[in-house]
Amino acid sequence: MAARLVRRCCWRHFGAFVSPPSAVPASLLVPAGKVMTARALPQAPFTSFHTSSPSSWADGFSVKEQVEDSRNPEHKMIGELIETATSPQELLQLSELHVLNSNQASLIITQLSRLTAEKKLETESILQDERFQQLISITDSQISQVWNNALVNLLKSLHSLGLDSNKREMQSVEQEVLWRLRRLTFRQLALLAEFLAVKEGKESKLLNEVIKKLELRWTELEGTRTVVTLMSKVGHISPALMDRLEDKALELAEQFNPDDIRKITLALAYQNRRCVPLLRALSYHLVQKHSELSLNILMDLIFAYGKLNFHQPQVFQKIATDLHPHVSTMMPVEVTRCIRSFALLKWLSLPLFEAIAQYALDNTKQLSVTHLCSIILSFARLNFQPSGSEDFFNMVHEELQSQLDSLEPHLLTDLVWSLCVLQQAKAPYLQRVLAPDFHARIRGDQSLKAQNLRLKLIHINAAAKLESPDYGGPFLPAEMLSPAEPAGEKVTQLQSSLREALAGLLGSRDNGRFDVRTIYGWQIDAEMVVNSENKPLPLKDFAAPHLLRSEGTKPLPPGARRVAFLRWEFPNFSNRSKDLLGRYVMARRHVQAAGFLVVDVS
Repeated sequence: MAARLVRRCCWRHFGAFVSPPSAVPASLLVPAGKVMTARALPQAPFTSFHTSSPSSWADGFSVKEQVEDSRNPEHKMIGELIETATSPQELLQLSELHVLNSNQASLIITQLSRLTAEKKLETESILQDERFQQLISITDSQISQVWNNALVNLLKSLHSLGLDSNKREMQSVEQEVLWRLRRLTFRQLALLAEFLAVKEGKESKLLNEVIKKLELRWTELEGTRTVVTLMSKVGHISPALMDRLEDKALELAEQFNPDDIRKITLALAYQNRRCVPLLRALSYHLVQKHSELSLNILMDLIFAYGKLNFHQPQVFQKIATDLHPHVSTMMPVEVTRCIRSFALLKWLSLPLFEAIAQYALDNTKQLSVTHLCSIILSFARLNFQPSGSEDFFNMVHEELQSQLDSLEPHLLTDLVWSLCVLQQAKAPYLQRVLAPDFHARIRGDQSLKAQNLRLKLIHINAAAKLESPDYGGPFLPAEMLSPAEPAGEKVTQLQSSLREALAGLLGSRDNGRFDVRTIYGWQIDAEMVVNSENKPLPLKDFAAPHLLRSEGTKPLPPGARRVAFLRWEFPNFSNRSKDLLGRYVMARRHVQAAGFLVVDVS
């Protein structure tokens, strides 16, 4: 307030000694085609109070200038002509019919940019037009007198029109903006940052300076639109600014509409920022206040939650319920994107998944092989069997069996593995991935991706041996049945409790094994053999066909049984369910088919 009063006093008492910007005809009213000769203004008393007068007036008194400009009948008429122009030619003709100042020239350039974008016009002819060059010349010669808002819009418009960033006029505008950053409003800085982030990226010197100013002035941040814009367009460039934006978004969470929430969650997802307090607040208000959500919002929300692995059952239930009526009208890419996100979140909505299975049956010709594979992989992750599974899988086999050779090796492996989970893998699928020429390409490859592929091939090999009695081969060679050593994993409380309980039950260490890695690719937490009276027997004496190398050779005594203890932790189950995920359902089946009595521990 004090600073404002001082400026008003300076304006009132010293205005007689200095010419206001509206009274600088020599610079503001340059006729088209003429070059003004610079003249030194007479040195007025008290100029030490305002050294860079033209620039300072344009900043400090822009509101006053705009009021005076609107009172000038000719300026008002030109402004109306600029606003109502409907073609680039109308705008360019204004430079021939009127004497323009730098602000008017800037407004014309801004309007040119808007029209070319709206009507999708070519900009090359505009940039080469002499009248446009004259507009550039006017703004360049009087750049310090362009108002802040017009200057920011001018920079954005020149970029949008495609003016070479190395041209002197463009660099002049950028330099002027750089000098004025301190005096721009926070909203102007935000709009400028948004534009530069999209147009130039992280390498822009001007953008980096703008972001520094935003970081310093973050307390001026207000309004949901600015927060959303900065988070989605600029936040990825500056983690420090993003921290502030998250705090502000948490404060404004109640005011965001569904589209704001969509943009914020997407911004967090793309930047891998799992801000739990903010996500919880947004989820709460989304469920409590917004009853109807559009398809695009639903799709983006479930994608963002899936990418962040953020579990919010009420939101998932709402999204699944709201998506269900849209399924029949969705595009294949939308269906696959949706179901993959739900599978990633381990959330099984039976009505939604049934609708997607029916969609696949009704739109077989529109689904590509990749789309169909995505649906199968998602069903397998959640161990979902459609109610009309026979019709569904008949369609799948008909569409896929002739396309196996066209699939990339990792996708083909994932597909066959998923069909094994769903117990739908037929001989052609098994033969294709268990053939020597297929797995030969990953031998010796120690990359994580190759190790994962090798483990899935071992699971497929187990399914072929244990669950496909009519399958005659080929099978994986013995040297491939030893998966890579697992990375050191932290012992869980359930795991340690199981070991303690079994230690007392077994009596001797010879009567049991722990963390048994089988030739089927599955790990058994504990194994023991009991006789017909359920008393433990020493393991090392008996043959162990489930191991790559067996210590003993004796068959089990009559009535003896192998017992496997399988530990199931929270991540092994579907979200908010007692149902195991497809991977672990298959593991349990294989261990049971290998002759074990399975004891589930959870």
